[in-house]
Amino acid sequence: MAIELKKNVRLTILPTKKYKTIRVFIRFTSQLAAETIAKRTLLTSLLETSSLRYPTQTAFSTQLAALYGASFGMNVNKKGDLHQVNVAMSFVNGKYVADEKLFAQAISFLKEVLFSPNIIQNEFETKNFLIEKNNLIAYMRSIAEDKQAFASLSLQELYFSQSSNQKIPSFGRPEDLVDVTAKELVETYTSMIKEDPVDIFVIGDVEEAQVVEVMEGLPFADRPEKDLTVFYQQKTENVIREKIVREPVTQAKLNLGYHTGIYYNQPERFSLMVFNGLFGGFPHSKLFMNVREKESLAYYASSNVDTFRGYLSVQTGIDGNNRDQVFALIEQQLQSLQKGEITEAELAQTKAMLKNQFLLSLDSPQSLIETEYLNQWVPNTEMSEEQFIQRLEEVSVTDVQKIAQKIELQAVFFLDKEPGHE
Repeated sequence: MAIELKKNVRLTILPTKKYKTIRVFIRFTSQLAAETIAKRTLLTSLLETSSLRYPTQTAFSTQLAALYGASFGMNVNKKGDLHQVNVAMSFVNGKYVADEKLFAQAISFLKEVLFSPNIIQNEFETKNFLIEKNNLIAYMRSIAEDKQAFASLSLQELYFSQSSNQKIPSFGRPEDLVDVTAKELVETYTSMIKEDPVDIFVIGDVEEAQVVEVMEGLPFADRPEKDLTVFYQQKTENVIREKIVREPVTQAKLNLGYHTGIYYNQPERFSLMVFNGLFGGFPHSKLFMNVREKESLAYYASSNVDTFRGYLSVQTGIDGNNRDQVFALIEQQLQSLQKGEITEAELAQTKAMLKNQFLLSLDSPQSLIETEYLNQWVPNTEMSEEQFIQRLEEVSVTDVQKIAQKIELQAVFFLDKEPGHE
């Protein structure tokens, strides 16, 4: 149950005696916008390394060490048509170190980081700003060296080529940072801290009243009502988009993007989960068993679904000479599921593995937080553990077949070396 601290600032407390640590997670959510993605990422780099009171990384780290070795970090994420800035802090429960003030001290550190950044005369302190900006640009450019990540992002860019927001990685592009100034970033910070809806989560062995009292000390103000759209929906096209990139690689990448049209708030998402498990989600899946194991045509072959964008991707690492053979074999696996060629044993194994994944997630503080976040942002999706497992168990071969028949290929990305280069 969320407590509204201020307008559009929600606090959710998840009391549990499972953990000896307390995790505090704060999420700022905005509509995904190409022009702000990279700046919001740079903002996290600055806020997670210095503040006015702790202007150097050493001072920052020393303070975390003083909080019994607390961990702290910030990152960005993309969920459907939303962009998220995440602030995470984990620290030992004060009960175990006989320090009842530890919770309040940890929140005091968070308050310092979020509300007193290293801004001098209305711009971020120059030295730190330039270091973090250059580091981030270098990191963004280095992604191209990780060919698996490069292929995955290239497929996304191809599949979502009609949307300037969706085709960009969640952390942005280097060209969007080159001209950003320390003053301009203050505007990004001010917009986030004053206007983004805020979700605060506290999970651990805590007293609700104490948490509320401490959290009310964070100087968040009321923020405007925003009609934010969670899901991104893209129509299918009759033309399959294709792109080939030639680089001196030792292993070619063939990645495929499919339209599913199935979203997190629809009952069919359970059938889609089972479909993905059978198609390429697990080691017993058709892609893994037939493309990689049986035919030995791929170093890896797997699939992933995104129920916030109606998107399914297939990733393979192959010998470039086998491209057409691999492509045909992947299509065969999809057609096999479209015909309902699924044994009871395969169906049962897939459900067992999905159930196991789900039960493991119940032990992860972050997974529990993500579920609570979605319960609030996507109404009517909340369900008990029993309901979740029951929905999974109810999926039949026919249900999976119906899902498979909806899947439509939309994009093909191929990375390979120049012809004739061995």
